[in-house]
Amino acid sequence: MCPPSPGPPDPPTLVGAANPAGCLREHGDMWIRTVPYDEAGDELRRHYDRQRESLGEVTEMTLAGSLYPRLVAARLELYAATERCPSALTSRQRNLVGFVTSALNGTVHCMSQVTVKLRSDGFSDEEITRLASDPSGAVDALPESEAALVRYTIALTTRPGEIGEADVAALREAGFDDLAIVDANAHCAHLNYVNRVVTGLGIHTVVDPDFPAYDAIPSD
Repeated sequence: MCPPSPGPPDPPTLVGAANPAGCLREHGDMWIRTVPYDEAGDELRRHYDRQRESLGEVTEMTLAGSLYPRLVAARLELYAATERCPSALTSRQRNLVGFVTSALNGTVHCMSQVTVKLRSDGFSDEEITRLASDPSGAVDALPESEAALVRYTIALTTRPGEIGEADVAALREAGFDDLAIVDANAHCAHLNYVNRVVTGLGIHTVVDPDFPAYDAIPSD
């Protein structure tokens, strides 16, 4: 059994954190009832199996929609689509958007998963900590293309009602074509949605540093 989980840590303390024995909090710690695999009906089990094919288990985000299988299916499809857009955006750039979005929203569960990806992309723990605590200040140390993505992510996450064409033009000036801009927009928007599901239903687990983050992406 995993030990009881404390409340979510402040974002800067996330880097380097690990749960004993790689444990996550039990799924029952969510604030809603969920349907375990062995109690799932045929439709829900098909959706569970889609994720289990690559990850070997069902994530808490997927379980969070288990009372409505159609919602599980839609979330898995959107997850797969936003992670596999055939744009020029690199994995590093896409993960940068996802991490900054989750950091701005204080969603430790999502931050911990994207931290695994950022480390594989070459970010140091010091760089990740700075991105978590001060995304605006962190842009000074990034290449201009990545800095532009961070600025757009900050704007779309914190002041969506004020976004204008100039924000998109800034991405073009940084070298991104329209499909890459659509990709960045979709990734930021999706993470904002996921962040609100996670925080709104009580998912505060921190994944182990060895968590196979890319395997969590549903199979096609």
